[in-house]
Order: sequence, then C-alpha cells, then structure tokens
Amino acid sequence: MTTKKQVLTIFLCTMVFACNIYAQQIPGAPAAPGAQTQTGQSFQPGQMAPYGQQTMQQPSSPLQQPAFQQGAQTGQQLPLQHPAQPGTPASPEAKTQQSTPDVQQPASGTVSEFEQFISGRTPTTISTAIQQFGYNLFTRSPSTFAPVDKVPVGPDYVIGPGDELRITIWGNIEGQWSTIVDRDGNITLPKVGILGVTGLTFQELKDTLHKQFAKYYTNFEMNVSMGNLRTIRVYLVGNAIRPGSYTISSLSTLVNALFESGGPSKKGTMRDIQLKRRGKTVARFDIYDFLLKGDKTKDIRLMPEDVIFVPPVGPLVAIAGNIKNPAIYELKGESKLSDVLSMAGGLTATAFKGRVQVQRIENHKFRTIFEGDLIDIERHLEKDFVVQDGDLVKVFAVVDTKNTIMISGPVANPGEYGITPGVTRIRDVVALSGGVLYYASKEAELTRVRVTQSGPQTERLSIDLSKAIHGDPQHNITMEINDYLFVRSVPEWQLYRTVTVGGEVKYPGVYTVQKGERLSSLLERAGGYTDKAYLRGAMFTRERVRELQQKNLEEISVRLERELLSASASQVSAATSKEEIEAKRAEYEQKQRFIDSLKRLKANGRFTIRLAHLRLLKGSEYDIELEEGDILYIPTANNVVSVAGSTMFQGSFIYSENLSYKDYIEMSGGYTRNADESNIFILKADGSAMKPKSSIFWNSNRSRWELASFGETIKEVEPGDTVVVPDKIERVAWLRDIKDITQILANVALTAGVFKALY
Repeated sequence: MTTKKQVLTIFLCTMVFACNIYAQQIPGAPAAPGAQTQTGQSFQPGQMAPYGQQTMQQPSSPLQQPAFQQGAQTGQQLPLQHPAQPGTPASPEAKTQQSTPDVQQPASGTVSEFEQFISGRTPTTISTAIQQFGYNLFTRSPSTFAPVDKVPVGPDYVIGPGDELRITIWGNIEGQWSTIVDRDGNITLPKVGILGVTGLTFQELKDTLHKQFAKYYTNFEMNVSMGNLRTIRVYLVGNAIRPGSYTISSLSTLVNALFESGGPSKKGTMRDIQLKRRGKTVARFDIYDFLLKGDKTKDIRLMPEDVIFVPPVGPLVAIAGNIKNPAIYELKGESKLSDVLSMAGGLTATAFKGRVQVQRIENHKFRTIFEGDLIDIERHLEKDFVVQDGDLVKVFAVVDTKNTIMISGPVANPGEYGITPGVTRIRDVVALSGGVLYYASKEAELTRVRVTQSGPQTERLSIDLSKAIHGDPQHNITMEINDYLFVRSVPEWQLYRTVTVGGEVKYPGVYTVQKGERLSSLLERAGGYTDKAYLRGAMFTRERVRELQQKNLEEISVRLERELLSASASQVSAATSKEEIEAKRAEYEQKQRFIDSLKRLKANGRFTIRLAHLRLLKGSEYDIELEEGDILYIPTANNVVSVAGSTMFQGSFIYSENLSYKDYIEMSGGYTRNADESNIFILKADGSAMKPKSSIFWNSNRSRWELASFGETIKEVEPGDTVVVPDKIERVAWLRDIKDITQILANVALTAGVFKALY
C-alpha cells in the first residue's frame, strides 16, 4: 500500500515541475532556451461519397474474354454509369460496358512504368488486369462537343423532306424567303413557283436556284443557307450496347451513331462495323484504324433507313507486361506475334527483349507454348509465328543487375558508381568520387560479399589508400559488383563542437569547444559574469537530455494510459446509482485530461545547475563537460516572488528581504479550504525545491532531498522563487493507484497543463 507520506511526496514532485514552468512564464522571467510550444491540429472530416455512387465489379464472361482474363477485375471500383436514353432500356451488358474505366489511359498523377523503374520499384510480376481494347471510347458522353446539327453543311449534303432553306437576294431585286422541303420533295418560291429539290446536293441546289431566278431577274446576288435540318431514322442491330431504332440529325455519320448508341458491346466486333443501305453493304468501318491511326476516311454520312450492323467479335489476343498499351486486342485476319506487338504500341524502354512468353488454351488446358527471344525473332523472320484466339503474350522487364559499387567516408562525392568488373581498379573509384578530403585517413576498408553454394560469404580487406593511389597492386585491387569501400577519417575527427552562452556574461555568443572542455572554461572565455548576473536563476539545456526526457515522457504516457483507463470503463458500467455513475464518469474524465496533458508535453532538456564564482565552480560536480549544442542562459535578477496553488489569488509580488513565505501567501488572499498547509514548499529559481525553514532542497535530477552546494546558505525566499501551496491529497485519491508515480513525475518537466488537469 502507498503510505500517506509517499503520496505527499508525489504531490511535491508534481508541484515542483508544474510551478517551474509557471515561474518561467512570469513577465520578465526568461524562457528556457529550446522550449517548444505545441499547437493543436484541426482535422478536416472526409467528404461523403455523392448520393448514388456505386462500387461495382466487372463481370468476366467466357464469351467476352479468354479464360486467363476471367476474374481479373474483381473488386475494382468503377465510376457511375451514364443513364440510358428515355425509352431505351439498357441491358445488363450495357451496364457492364458503361461502368468500365479506361485502364489503357492512366489517370493524371499515377506512377508510370518508367518512373517505377528509375525509383527501383519495378513490379516483380506481370499484371494481367487488362481489358479489351477500344470499348472505353464509347463510355463517356461527348457533352463537350457541339451538337451535330450545329455544324456547317458541306456542299455534298443531300437535300430531303423536312430541311429548311433560307434564300436571300439583293441587287435589282431584294427579297428574303424561308421555305421547308415538303413530303413530296418540293419547295415553293415567288415567281419561280414549285421546284423539286429532293436528291440534290447543297451545291446543286444553289446552282439550280440561281438559274431559276435568272430567268426573271438580272443584276442580282443570291445567298442560300440551311436552317433547321431534318432528322433521319437509322437502325443499329447486332452486338451493340443499345441496339434499336435511332432518330438522329441528317448530318450524322457512322461514328456519330455509334457514340449515340454506346458503341459495340464486348461481344461485338470493333474491326468490321458494317453499314447497309437498300440491302447492300456500302461501307465497312474498322474502329482500330480510327484509334490507332486516326483514319476516319470510311466514316460516311448516314441516309434515312440505313442499317448499322455489329457482327460478333473476332479472335482475341491479350498482351501484358512491358508494352506501351497492354490490353486485349481483336485480330483481323492472320496476325503474327510481331503484328500484335506493333498493334500494342511496341515495347517500353524497360522491356527485356530477351524474354517473351506466349500462353495458349490447348486441350482444355492453359499452357505455355512459347518461351523465346524477341531479338532472335527480329533477326530470323521465319520464326515469327501466327497467334491464335485466346493467346496471352507476356513481355518481361529488364533484369535489375546494377554493375555498381559504393564509396563512403571523407571523399568529395560519396555514393554509388558504375564500374567495369575486373577492370576498374580502387584508384579509379577514388578519382571518380572527386578524391579524398583533407581529414581522410590513409586507411580504408573494402567489404566484398561473394555468393557460394553454402551461402553468402563476407570478406573485408584493409586498404592503404596512399599506396593504392600510387598503383601498388597489393592495395590498388580491381573492384567487383556490390563492393563497399569505406574511407576512414583521422581518429576521433570532429571539426568542432559549438555551445551557446547568453544572458549576463561579458561576451555572450556561440563558442567552439574542444573535447573535454568544461563549463568553467567556457565562462572564463566569455569574460565571466556581469554585475547583473543572477546565478541562482541560471538555465542549462542539453539536447541529449531533451531526447531522453521526451522518450521517457512518451513511455510514461502509454503506461499511465494503460494503468489509469483500463479499469475505468468497467467501473462506470458496474455503478449502481446515478450519483455513483456521475462520480465514476467525472473521475474517468479527470484521468483522461491528465493523460492528454502528458501527451501534449514537449521536453526542453533543462536540468538543474548551480553556478558560483569561477574559483568555486572549478572542480565541483557542476563543472560539467560540455557537449555539442549545450545552451547556458544567465538571467538578471527577477525581483519578483510568485505564489501558486491553493490560495485565493495566484499572482506575483515585488521581492522584499523582510517578507517570509507566509507574508506572500497572505498577500495572495490566504489559503483556500483545500490547501495542504503542512506541505508548502518553495520552487527555487534554478528549478530545485525547498521546504520552508530547512537547509535541504529537492534535487529533481536525482529525485531526492539534498543539502545546499558550495557551503552556501540558501535563503528561504529569494528573487525569482515561487511559493507553492499544494492541495490536499484526498482531491485526487486515484493517484494512489499509479505505480512509480514519484519517478514518473520527477523525470520530466510537467507544464501548467498537467497542473490544471490535476487540480
């Protein structure tokens, strides 16, 4: 059981460090060098997905994809599909097709294959998560393009019933007429009368009208333009996403109709779209020519009652790996391996020509039928074989075999260098690195790992660089791949250490110190103390101490959270009355605030140090050896005494030699009802703590009470001190259950945040 005396000691420790920080925050008191302030962070909540967005899985039918592709896309997130046109129900095939993303075109910001190779993150396996080429062309609505009926009419446009003609004449006669071609193909104009125009091209129409008006008028000009255009009906049949009857603009072409209808399904061909007119096939359109070559010459204009027929898909071959456009391609006629590679855009820069693999379905088994060399096929064209429906072609990446070595240490440019094994000698590598620096030792170490059947064997060789540079074959040995050459520095090399001394010394600044130099030496070099120096308030911080404090603080936070909160939840649930539940919940929240306060703390690396006249400081335990980054700050006398804890008013007062600690408490309004008058202590300006009317003080670094140093008599209250009145222990009885609380609170500098959480 924890005794009352031990628990009281706990509070003394707590108050020491809480008030230590509090005293540093008093106006006029210097802040500890290196102290940090942590600000809270606000986190933006994640946005919710738009209503209606779905995550779909791409089905893989044996009729659409070869056996090796089935199931490749399971779990892939797909974009929301476009709704079907009113009155045209979308088939399951249409839903699948429209929700398929464009995997051939990487999204902006994705890492390319070459970027992965350069960064050393090339995938070790070939992904076969590929799709049939070209079908994603029709998955996006062409909403960014002008409607087809708004484009200019060409001279070959054929006039038909429903077209609107706009005629303007000026000169000896002026007039403007707008007329629509009737069902019989005629228009009616003044003076000219009824004129048949159906079947005429737009250019022929303009010539005909000019001739007709010339019969009655002379010296005139005429302009003919098209107004609203007629619509035509065409039919899309076969293996299309949305087969059916479509009413489209008379300016529409075959490609326009395919976009309007969603294009071929994955059961339909991309290589032989047929346009039938009056029972005859008038055009065959290969979408691959459009996608791969930009060839649209066979995209002819549609006529009323035209039929667009999408035959079944042809043979399919998949190509994956280090190819520019990995996908599943439809073959047209006999195609060889080289043809498929060319269709896919050719090899990438990281492709390994020494290996290509072809797998094929034969006798109901999927097996490798070719494992060969592309270089050999390029040299001997007769070896270029014909691929078949269902083949899978894999192109592998180059093997990452770097012929490099590593050099480190005091050289101008340490790092990785390429070599010629058995030729690049140590002297060459040193020269490539820019040569050794002035503080380099002539001694170097070469580490070499050899591969043996029993495992790797490491060999280390001692190298004399001076001999190696002059060509001594015993030391200037040839390098091998993955060798590691370490050039040593001269023993115990360090350019210099720097420490900072500030405040009330004659020459403050950043000083260089040598190994083993002590604090008294630094103060002598800084000219000693000034007349205003207040040695009792000196603050000394060290980076190594800060790191240790921070590590301890983080470990403490984790341990305390486990000890304090593990049983709290069950205690709340086990409470029987409303009052007990509220009490347990309040205790739990108090514990949580305490833990949160600990987590927010940042150590500053300060530890207690006592300064005296340099004659007394030399050889004492406080004449410490200096380290890199040490900071010493000596303030002026802070002629203020503060009061903290359980008093009516917590404030600061002007120091007077005639006032005792009780006087300062009275000036603060006296004790509160919860004050623990028997355990009042004084937090000294140097960070130590002292009980009133006692010659001993609390050493926070050693977690113990000690006598004063240098044989001096310490006054009860001095400038810069803080009088601390702790609360009675009963207010936070749950602290009794914490293990090692004395060590926990003594090893770290607690801030005012913890003080407030406890009280």
